[in-house]
Amino acid sequence: MIRKTLVFFIFMCLPLATVAQETTVTDTVQNIAPEQETESETEVKPDNTASAPAPLPTHGIAMHGDMKYSAGFTHFDYVNPQAPKGGTLRMSGNETFDTLNGFSTKGVEANGLGLLYDSLMEKSQDEPFSMYAALAQSIETPEDRSWVIFTLRPEAQWHDGLPVTAEDVIWTFRTLTTKAKPFYKAYYANISNVEALGERRVKFTFDMANNRELPLIVGEMPILPKHYWEGKDFEATTLEPPLGSGPYKIGKVDAGRSIELVRVKNWWGENIPVFKGRYNFDRITYDDYRDQNVSLEALFANEYDFRQEYTAKLWATSYDAPPVLRGQISKEVIPNGLPQGMQAFAFNMRLAKFKDLAVRKAINYAFDFEWANKQFAYGAYERTNSYFENSEMAASALPTGRELEILESFREQIPESVFTEAFKLPETNGSGNNRENLRIALKMLDGADYIMGRDGVRSQKDTGERLEFEVLVANTNAAFERWFQPWKQNLERLGIKAEIRIVDASQYVNRILAFDYDMIVASWPQSTSPGNEQREFWGSDRADMPGSRNYLGIKDPVIDSLVDMIVSAPTREELVLRCRALDRVLLHNWYVVPNWHLAAWRVAYWDKFGQPEVQAPYSLGVIDTWWSDSK
Repeated sequence: MIRKTLVFFIFMCLPLATVAQETTVTDTVQNIAPEQETESETEVKPDNTASAPAPLPTHGIAMHGDMKYSAGFTHFDYVNPQAPKGGTLRMSGNETFDTLNGFSTKGVEANGLGLLYDSLMEKSQDEPFSMYAALAQSIETPEDRSWVIFTLRPEAQWHDGLPVTAEDVIWTFRTLTTKAKPFYKAYYANISNVEALGERRVKFTFDMANNRELPLIVGEMPILPKHYWEGKDFEATTLEPPLGSGPYKIGKVDAGRSIELVRVKNWWGENIPVFKGRYNFDRITYDDYRDQNVSLEALFANEYDFRQEYTAKLWATSYDAPPVLRGQISKEVIPNGLPQGMQAFAFNMRLAKFKDLAVRKAINYAFDFEWANKQFAYGAYERTNSYFENSEMAASALPTGRELEILESFREQIPESVFTEAFKLPETNGSGNNRENLRIALKMLDGADYIMGRDGVRSQKDTGERLEFEVLVANTNAAFERWFQPWKQNLERLGIKAEIRIVDASQYVNRILAFDYDMIVASWPQSTSPGNEQREFWGSDRADMPGSRNYLGIKDPVIDSLVDMIVSAPTREELVLRCRALDRVLLHNWYVVPNWHLAAWRVAYWDKFGQPEVQAPYSLGVIDTWWSDSK
């Protein structure tokens, strides 16, 4: 899902912090290249939908099955519809920022920019994947979901008072898929045509039928104001506050240090069902800290209000400050139902040194998770064994039934181990003695003809390729270094030279965008209903496109086919089985050295907030469902 999470996906390039864890109506728009764009104005297109009976407008749509919330619902169950408005929520931010344009590939964006914008629909956080009317007041789509029509709310308006129109929606789609981060082009690749059917009515036509996710992900699109961006360079960095239609607009900005978001008074969406009881703070501020230890001390000094803790060592050892002991700061672990996805040390498969599966597997055997988890995380984490961890999509045991049938069609193109071995990462007893796994790794390297050199570094006998690599890490996640050092020592015993390079956030982002790394700590977050975003993660056509999220550089026709099958899954059951099949193929290729996960939120906050009685399983909801309750 992209609204307020994946919209500004650049920080998906940064590791998951589970360290030691958008007048006249335009013409029809084809999915065309930038140089072919036209700004010509034409008449509104008639609503010539298929000859089949027209689908009735509805208030929402589910990817599979029924929606939880029926027509006429007044608010989500996990909000307080009488929550008072007012007060300030003070948050800690990223290391720095230099742009308020969260869509460009350039620059490091500020926190909270997703709050400036609305999307056509809003996702509920207590269902796998259902969307409900937001900017749109209704949605129409046929049984085969080959197109979707949105009718916009007449009251929906930009912060300057102008109405949100179909023209804005069309302009947004065109701009995001040609000038924004590559993610959007991949995510909306199956939209073949967009046309205005009226000033507030817009139709998206798809190049395929039965892709059940497409109407929903179109509904997620952040809609931008065409009139604001005319004459501006959409691809440039900027510190000019952009115009939006969302619950907040930008207040004070201190570039690279802090940003303030101010609640829009008399916001058009305040009382519609999907927003009732949400966005209660008058102000939300983010102060940036370059060091996690300094940031923690700032919490104790009452410099900000809420912290989500990502470092197990800090959680275990550093929360004995007086405000915590006196009960002024609450410290909680809140379980959640979120799929954990995969976070891992990721090989850049574009490099010859990582082409050999034996090399990738041997490097895995050198990583002693059990010992490191005890030493650095106080045993807080579980090893991640799936790209769909903590969900029903995770593969286990051997494939059977329908899943086996899916995999059999690719038998000659995937590792035989997919059919003969349940995937299992190497384990140790946690004593720090990793000799048995190192012996296995040595045999793998010897069998692949990697010869030890005089300097203690192996080289491939035929090609001369040396086994040496560098792990690129952002300084905001420097705590990975302590996990790396014992792994480095084990690698040295195998004849593999490894180093870690810690760089600032700007350099890190630029190198990620250019795939300029040997290995990184990458993350592939998963939703409760995986779909079109999998193309961006694994698609062959994304492997060489700068800025894509195919960090591994995978080019595999089997994986492409499995992703297409996931995208077109007709039922929830079939979606789950197809995800499991993809999971197995990814795992058995050993593309990564998996990290760890915690299926909970670790939070600490000053005792000044009210919270709904019901916690949403898929969202912590601090920014949008809590309220000020200062005593």
